[in-house]
Amino acid sequence: MTEKHNHNHGHVHTNNKKILLISFLIIGIFMIVEIIGGFVANSLALLSDGLHMFSDTISLGVALLAFIYAEKRATQSKTFGYKRFEILAALFNGITLFIIGIVIIVEAIGRFFTPEDVKSTEMFIISLLGLIINIIVAALMFKGGDTSHNINMRGAFLHVMGDLLGSVGAIIAALLIWAFNFTIADPIASIIVSILIIKSSWGITKSSLNILMEGTPSDVNLSKVISAIIDEPQVENVHDCHIWTISNEMNALSCHAVVAHTMSIEDGEVLLNRLEHKLEHLNIQHMTIQLETNAHQHDNATLCSSIDKGADVHPHAH
Repeated sequence: MTEKHNHNHGHVHTNNKKILLISFLIIGIFMIVEIIGGFVANSLALLSDGLHMFSDTISLGVALLAFIYAEKRATQSKTFGYKRFEILAALFNGITLFIIGIVIIVEAIGRFFTPEDVKSTEMFIISLLGLIINIIVAALMFKGGDTSHNINMRGAFLHVMGDLLGSVGAIIAALLIWAFNFTIADPIASIIVSILIIKSSWGITKSSLNILMEGTPSDVNLSKVISAIIDEPQVENVHDCHIWTISNEMNALSCHAVVAHTMSIEDGEVLLNRLEHKLEHLNIQHMTIQLETNAHQHDNATLCSSIDKGADVHPHAH
């Protein structure tokens, strides 16, 4: 049996924390300005963007706390540490994005039936400032943070991008109201931005739930992993194979590999080292492989219970 775990992401975590702290402060300060401006201008698009910024401030704070908390050492009661805290934060961000989108759409529909006067000049100025702020924060996150692979960071980034789109929508609505007195541009802009927010929230929520349900990692080809193990000449078949995600940078595998009863300990070590090297290239960072003979009993009801050499590979994930 062997276990291996890769720890190469400390620098990335530090950058993510710095970027989130700066973003939290910038967004938090401007959120107050935008909410006040929404009331002054009587703009739903502006007010909804301000409320979205309020949720952003909370979400960025939660994401920041998640990074800090995830670095706590493993304990006897939490043997993998607190790395899943990041996933919970991402799920929180995804759900809040979805709720905000729905609330804004409901409010916008009401304004179609009872239009209200909107102060387009104030709306335009504050929206433009909001756009500049969001571009700065989004650029900081995109260049300095791991928005591609870290689901917690990506959730925070999507919140900011939703704000950015909200500012663009509010600017367009303000110009239409100013030029043509087209007051329903305000709720129309709100609905369009809300739909985009809901769409992005679905992606982050789905990814978070897949991790929490210990589904197949999206960046791992399960068939290739099983084939890589079975392709070893000493491996007769594989059973009880499970692959799941522990946290953003750690995909885990556990399986039983059947070998000949004549295999020596030294040959077993060589085989395990070779498998570790192969599986690392298939994006498995933590692995536990139990070598055993055909005499070892296992549960046939277990998913992916037995894959023999030469058989079609149709594995299931843990």
